[in-house]
Amino acid sequence: MACAQPQLMMKPIISRSVRIRYPDMFEAGPYSIVDDFCYFSTRVHIGIGSHIAAGCTVAGGRKMFFSLGDFSSISSGARVWCTSNDFANDIIAILPEGCEDIDTNPIEGDVTIENYCGIGANTVVMPSNRIPEGVAVGALSFVPPSFRFEPWTVYAGIPVRYVRSRNRERVMGQVRRMRERLGLVEVE
Repeated sequence: MACAQPQLMMKPIISRSVRIRYPDMFEAGPYSIVDDFCYFSTRVHIGIGSHIAAGCTVAGGRKMFFSLGDFSSISSGARVWCTSNDFANDIIAILPEGCEDIDTNPIEGDVTIENYCGIGANTVVMPSNRIPEGVAVGALSFVPPSFRFEPWTVYAGIPVRYVRSRNRERVMGQVRRMRERLGLVEVE
């Protein structure tokens, strides 16, 4: 059965139980959903038709940026860190007011998850990562800082490693059909 042609684009659905530290820097596209008990403490952009499941965290502070592309998802319990303490070399704490000048070297960098990606349940993504188009990361995986991904592949493990290729042709066919039925302009 085909989807009916929509009259208006569906506004994003953001659960009332979501905590957004910087609401003026939070943006979600049409047809996207953010489920209960998620926490965001960085600048956020969520694309069209994407889903962040219950209990996810995206953190890093006001100067860091997190982006989730179109038709992508993050499964329950996943953690995305745009900033992390250097556990081996620094104090592992928030520096109180008046102590900001203490020399620390946090691990930090924006995290971008491009279009048509999926991040499995309870996966941890560390700072300074660009996850390219079509990548799937399996549940319970650990993505170290600055990991080098190849588009249209599946990764899993602690730390993540290549598992197999994804079927780009099939996924893009599904994307084209969804865009057509939703009345969205095709972008390829």
